[in-house]
Order: sequence, then C-alpha cells, then structure tokens
Amino acid sequence: MQRTTELFKSEVFFQNDLHLLVNRYSENFHAPFHAHEFIEYCYVAEGRGFHHLENEIFPVRKGMLFVIPVGAPHVFRPASSDTLGNRLIVYNCLFDMQMVEQLNIVLQEPSIREHLATLGSSSSSYFSVSDRGGSIERLMLNLYHEMSVSGMGSKTMLYTLLSQLIIAVYRQKYGEDDKSTMDMADFTQVIQYLEHNLSEKITLAELARISQWSSRHLQRMFHKHTGQSFGTYLKNLRMHKSCELLRTSGHKINMIAELVGYRDIDSFNAVFKKIVGQTPIAYRKLYRS
Repeated sequence: MQRTTELFKSEVFFQNDLHLLVNRYSENFHAPFHAHEFIEYCYVAEGRGFHHLENEIFPVRKGMLFVIPVGAPHVFRPASSDTLGNRLIVYNCLFDMQMVEQLNIVLQEPSIREHLATLGSSSSSYFSVSDRGGSIERLMLNLYHEMSVSGMGSKTMLYTLLSQLIIAVYRQKYGEDDKSTMDMADFTQVIQYLEHNLSEKITLAELARISQWSSRHLQRMFHKHTGQSFGTYLKNLRMHKSCELLRTSGHKINMIAELVGYRDIDSFNAVFKKIVGQTPIAYRKLYRS
C-alpha cells in the first residue's frame, strides 16, 4: 500500500526575506509523513526514536544529523508515547534555493556549490553523519539562538553559521583529509577526558561510549597517536600524575593512589615500582631530601 506523503511548501515556512528557518521540535506521532520544497538538516539533540526516511527506518540517538534533499519523504517518531520520559528532540534547519544562491557568494569551492545544487534538485540521496566532537551541535544551537533573538547582526551571523554548518557536514561526509584532522581533534578530547578523570574507573567500553567510536577504532587511535594500547597509556598517565603529586603535594600516598584511580594501595605500589623503578616512598624522598 502506497504511503500518503504531504508536501510542505516553502511559503508556509519562510515568512521573511532570509529563506531560512531553524526550530526545536519535540517529535510525536501526529506529524505527517512528508516531503518538502526546501533542504533540511535535522539534528537529534535528545532522546531516542526512529527516522522513517523514504522506504527505510533508522534508529536514532543524540548526535546524529540527517541531510534531507528536496522531495525526500520522511518523518521522525519517538521511541514511545511516554512524552515525559522519552522525548525525542530534533533541531531542524530549513533553507531553500534562494538562500543557496545567497550563500554561493561566500562558498568559493565549486564542489560545495554543486553539492547544494544537487540537494535542491531532487536528484540527490539523503545521508547522515555523526557529531562525535560536538561541533555540529554547537553550530545548530547557535543557529537556533540567532534565529530566536533576532538582534543586531543576527542576519549576518545566520549566514555565517549556516555556511559553517554546511561546510562542517560536507567535510565529514566527503573530505578524507579533513576526516583525519577531525579524528585527531576528537582524539585530543579523549586524552583530555582521561587527564581530567583519572580518579574514576575508566574502561575502554566506557570511553568508546563517550567518544561514539567503537572499541576497536579507539584502540587503533591509541596505537596510531601514542604508540601504546589504551591500557598501557592509561597506566603510564596515572603513574606520571602520581609522580607529579609526590613531588609537589603533601598528600599521603594512599590519597595519591585514589586520586589517580587506584583503590588498592598494594596494586598502586606494585605498578609504580614496576614502571618508575622504585617505591612511591623512595621516589618522594628524592625530592624531599
């Protein structure tokens, strides 16, 4: 049975000269399956649910962004009807080809111009990217804020932010060299997370969940950028921090062990002696004599 598709027209959504709309929408079971006369970037900000897109159904979660070209029918649905406990929040950035014509003054690369032209001609397929580092979410939130406040310079800021969003998504989808750069930037955040949370019990599985990489890919990143496995790097990082605290603080050794993630003092002493070559007491005496 053919599914009924409602057409969303541009004049209903763009009631200003910007030809742009950014909204925050709590998805429900009432919105119709629809296509539209404009391009749409949909960012999943909260919750879980499903994206019915043409003839496919995709489970969705926070951090997923879908690029919907002109004419592609779709609708989001929350995971359940419990709207209080299981809300699915999506930020939508809508713009039409008149906005694209204005952006082409700023967008210098022919490949990006062609990409937008294809999205606006019904000859392109939808696609999605994952926002691992939070950069896409920040752009979408800033777009929503500027759209809402409409203050001094907001129009210029909206052009700028939309250009940045288009480029960031394009790079993640198509740019191999840029993907490597983005991976390195995201991996730096992983290292910073370790440094700031040494007192916690950190596992590879938990780090994979936070970074939204698989455990296997995360291990590859550690070998590539540190020359060590995750476990070895974390152990060495903890011992490096231990040495710093032994030299510069008056904390007792059992407190230092806890601060770097060891709950058992014997295990801490054994690892410290194996890596540093002497006990924590002997190491501290070198800097207190």
